[in-house]
Amino acid sequence: MSGEELLALRGVGFRYGMREVLRDVDLRLCKGDRLALVGANGSGKTTLLHLLVGLKKPSAGEVVAFGRRRRSEADFVPVRGRVGLLFQHSDDQLFCPTVVDDVAFGPLNLGEPPATARETAQCTLAQLGLADFAERVTHRLSAGEKRLVALATVLAMRPEVLLLDEPTNGLDEASEQRLLEHLSALGQAMIVVSHDRRFLAQLINRAVVLRNGQLDEAVLHRHPHTHQHVHLHLHIEDDSAPHGDGVPTPHPDHHGGDG
Repeated sequence: MSGEELLALRGVGFRYGMREVLRDVDLRLCKGDRLALVGANGSGKTTLLHLLVGLKKPSAGEVVAFGRRRRSEADFVPVRGRVGLLFQHSDDQLFCPTVVDDVAFGPLNLGEPPATARETAQCTLAQLGLADFAERVTHRLSAGEKRLVALATVLAMRPEVLLLDEPTNGLDEASEQRLLEHLSALGQAMIVVSHDRRFLAQLINRAVVLRNGQLDEAVLHRHPHTHQHVHLHLHIEDDSAPHGDGVPTPHPDHHGGDG
């Protein structure tokens, strides 16, 4: 966490009616961070991501993005141009007739001319192995295909920060591996919400656990193999944590509500 601070929550609280979801939460995301945000279903992980981009407003504390306190909707508009949020449910992100239209939508909103935005979209799809998907009808895609296209809509905007809410939902093993390789090659700081511990173990360099409305640092144990990479094993005491030998395992409920 020695790099430049990009996003932060300072003493943040949040309530749904009378239910306190977050309480006095402090979080910093710095350049170079690949942060896993883990916790039980319903613990508030999705809410935390939405607070960072102003989709929800804290009941206490402050949100800081790129060195400025952000309070009003106007404050967050430029933030959303620099922070890419992958929603938990792909259908919340996809609404255009074809895949290439969906992926080009963000670049268009950022001011790219239509031809350039379409070229950006096609290039992004190709990077994800989806070049042949460009003219497909979005609502006819499988759940896994929609997940990758939803990610493409985020990456096409070339964000400085990625907030990824359950990015492996619906993906088969081959698609998950392709996604992992692509994300691993990116330079952006990111927060990844996932119950897929094997995926996280190969991607992240920091982890926090959200329980009882508060964040705690999670312990990462590095286990060098005969391979060139390093496995990160998460030891986290919550009801979705790995048990037994501590090897990360996918959570059986992969499609929970507001994390």
